[in-house]
Amino acid sequence: MANHSFTAPSTGAIQLWSGTIIPTTRDAPTDAESPSHILLSRSGYVRKLGAGIYDYLPLATRVLRKISQIVRQEMDAAGSSELLLPALLPIELYAGTKRDLDYGDLLFKVTDRKQGIYALGPTHEEPITELAKAAITSYKQLPVSLYQIQTKFRDEARPRSGILRGREFIMKDAYSFHLDIDGPGGLNETYDKMFAAYTSIFNRCGLDFTAVEAEAGPIGGSASHEFMVNADSGEDTILKCPASNYAANVEKCEIGPRPAPSKGYFAGDPSGALDEVHTPNCPGIEEVAKLTKVKPQNMLKSVLFAVRSSPEDLAKSGQEYILAVVRGDHDVNEGKVRQAASVKSIELADPAKAAALGFAIGFISPRAAVGKKGVLLLVDRDAALGYDDAANKPRFWMTGADKKDYHAKHFNWQRDLGTDPLAATPHNPTTHPAGNLKATNNNLIVADVRNALAGDPSPRATGSTLITGRGIEVGHIFKLGTKYSDAMGMSILDDKQTKRSVIMGCYGIGVSRTMAASVEQNHDPDGIIWPTPIAPYHVIITTLSPSHMTVARDLATQLSTLGVDVLIDDRDERPGVKFKDADLIGIPIRLTIGDKALAEHAVEFKPRKSKDKPVNVPLTQVVARTIETLST
Repeated sequence: MANHSFTAPSTGAIQLWSGTIIPTTRDAPTDAESPSHILLSRSGYVRKLGAGIYDYLPLATRVLRKISQIVRQEMDAAGSSELLLPALLPIELYAGTKRDLDYGDLLFKVTDRKQGIYALGPTHEEPITELAKAAITSYKQLPVSLYQIQTKFRDEARPRSGILRGREFIMKDAYSFHLDIDGPGGLNETYDKMFAAYTSIFNRCGLDFTAVEAEAGPIGGSASHEFMVNADSGEDTILKCPASNYAANVEKCEIGPRPAPSKGYFAGDPSGALDEVHTPNCPGIEEVAKLTKVKPQNMLKSVLFAVRSSPEDLAKSGQEYILAVVRGDHDVNEGKVRQAASVKSIELADPAKAAALGFAIGFISPRAAVGKKGVLLLVDRDAALGYDDAANKPRFWMTGADKKDYHAKHFNWQRDLGTDPLAATPHNPTTHPAGNLKATNNNLIVADVRNALAGDPSPRATGSTLITGRGIEVGHIFKLGTKYSDAMGMSILDDKQTKRSVIMGCYGIGVSRTMAASVEQNHDPDGIIWPTPIAPYHVIITTLSPSHMTVARDLATQLSTLGVDVLIDDRDERPGVKFKDADLIGIPIRLTIGDKALAEHAVEFKPRKSKDKPVNVPLTQVVARTIETLST
């Protein structure tokens, strides 16, 4: 459960609206679509300076400071030490780990007057490893954990959603260094501490979130978890098992056991003679389905990947290309493809190079892989069927015809691949096996290589099915292993004088992204509803006449001595304007000082998240009522 309670570590701030900058507006920016972009802009928290570049105005700066302070407290408690690394980094650091290639166009590059090339840091694995390599000279110094809070840069092709996906952003990144994975001082111990710290951070920020298993992405590593703020507007899909604690993003989510085909994989007579159909300008499943009236679940989608391997890896695997085949209504999962094929990195094949090898991108069939050296045919279990058990008849498949603008009906695995692809492999268990099925020549593998969907069996609870939700990633933790220490030559002699690579962990939180994600989760038609711990001010005192300022200042002073941050709206504006602005900027409690209430020695009391009308609270009780409300 999220913890929205109020704590008062020090004297609170008092600020006059007239003494700061809060440029509220009734109109959203024309390019604003997400709730946080609209509301943070309208309420005067942020201002667009350029594409994906924003000013953080005073209200936003206060929110960012409070989030950062929570992060610092929890990171310090987890045993991590704060430092600050440069944002401008020599490109050689990234070239050494090949992340200049992995990041590609996302990496901002600048050239100095001496023609030296530098990168604006998107993350800091390389510079922190370079620092640790110089500073850590003995195994006795391990483990150690270091963190920073700093502006990062990524050259997003299409910045959108305001500060949710900008080209510069504020991030906390931490890195840990170890000699072992298990045991005291090992990576797993620190990883668990970081998981607990992140849980505490997002609870203290007042957020409803889910920790999910995740792919490591371009940072690399073995295991990772994302922390996702649950929000209907989230851009990421989360799959959860309601019967267990399992949750994963769509790139990582496993699929539980399913009934195996009664006749085995690929087995079954053809549904008809192979029939080519002219499908001009229809390289996509939806277009073909509309033209041919064939349902997507009866089509095969073939996606060609090029393997990005070193010469050594290529010599070991022999794989240059992977042809992944899934059902037409499913999507290929690149992470599962990499895992099933036992390769480190893949990318969509270049159309020109693919054509030279005989692959017609957009119209490929599984037959295109037959007889091609260095090409692995990787078929998803739900696509590797020759018989339709539900309909008790041969399975009807439509696939590409391996030439532009043509598809083929009645594709049959055994007939059109020339033989029973898995003839030498037992492949008719009562359920889908956990392991992959391989042909004897290792050029064909049957495995789970599609994205999981709602309704798929849970991988953790028999009889339960997965459900979906939406989320916004605000934190990500990784077990990096030795990827960076090996690449950068960071090793240490252990107590037996044996040289060993240092093991690393990486732990990131999007500080500015957390602010935006909170708004995505906490708003209504009138504006933002800040959780108390990260609200820029806890209380807004709205005066309806200049004569009320004495009472307002007295109340503000009483509250600030108890650690409450107070904003006094002293503007010469109509009451309706002030009330709308108070709702828009989202301060947790509004105290309104007006003549009617003062005549009763009271003020109007209105929590922002309450739909009830304001109530009059006696002046002698308003401070206690405020503290009580903020603390619940």
